Amino acid sequence: MITGAAGFIGSATSRKLLENGENIVGIDNINDYYDKRLKHHRLDSLKQFPNFTFYEADIENREALSEIFRKQEIDAVINLAARAGVRYSIKNPEVYLKTNAYGTLNILELMRKHGIAKMVQASSSSLYAGQEMPFTETLPVNTPISPYAVTKKAAEVLAYSYHYLFGIDVSILRYFTVYGPAGRPDMSYFRFIKWIDEGRELIIYGNGEQKRDFTYIDDIVDGTIKALKPIGYEIINLGNSHPHSIIELISIIEKRLNKKAEIRNMPVQMADVEATWADISKAKRLLGWVPKISLEEGIDRTVEWYIEKRPLIREIEIDLSL
Repeated sequence: MITGAAGFIGSATSRKLLENGENIVGIDNINDYYDKRLKHHRLDSLKQFPNFTFYEADIENREALSEIFRKQEIDAVINLAARAGVRYSIKNPEVYLKTNAYGTLNILELMRKHGIAKMVQASSSSLYAGQEMPFTETLPVNTPISPYAVTKKAAEVLAYSYHYLFGIDVSILRYFTVYGPAGRPDMSYFRFIKWIDEGRELIIYGNGEQKRDFTYIDDIVDGTIKALKPIGYEIINLGNSHPHSIIELISIIEKRLNKKAEIRNMPVQMADVEATWADISKAKRLLGWVPKISLEEGIDRTVEWYIEKRPLIREIEIDLSL
């Protein structure tokens, strides 16, 4: 079972497993956090596989989830359903708590009830805000600075309690700034590609020197699938381990599109962090995972996808409040 199957990471992970011959039960509530057309675009590519079964359902709804668990024979759950985005969580913390914490509890409780032994739980590098870099999994992440990070921490510790009490094998994956084709429109790289191509002004919060550990979607999918192995309860970073500044990202996009960006700087958001940088030695040791795609190659692939899908992307509205 893959929750959030119409989402960025969920759809890409589903597709790879379907191509590998696995039977996938996909769940997504197709919410309107961003333009639904992109979610349906991803979902349409999955529905071409005969080994894909899809349910439009919300992980907050235990009754609906329970019916799916009852009907389907599930041997592992990859929980990628979540409310994403740090800034929007400040405006609407309730929905983040319901989905990211209570929704995860629903899944864990149904796994316990149906004897499902393996869970891969998506978490976030946002938990490391204020810690020394590179970020290691042993750092104390007890003071999250956004409701989004709080709910991700809640999901982690809920999963630990079910591992401790009921023996569920849990891989917690802390993802670092995932990007690539068919990604989320609220992410900086998606906005920048669209706005530079359309000749629109780029909005940057801060001076653009903030650094992110941009990690290509194919590498994230590879690590997520590798994390299905039985390892007990482990928290594992999945990041590129090569941070790049926002200005560097814009420069790469400008070269690929052969267009110059017009930039407007806005005040830094309180919940934003100056930099992220993953220590991935644990992922290498436990999963045999290393990222393979550089930012330059990843942006090449993303711009190529954007140009191919330009008619669709031009119709997608980007909410500046996200």
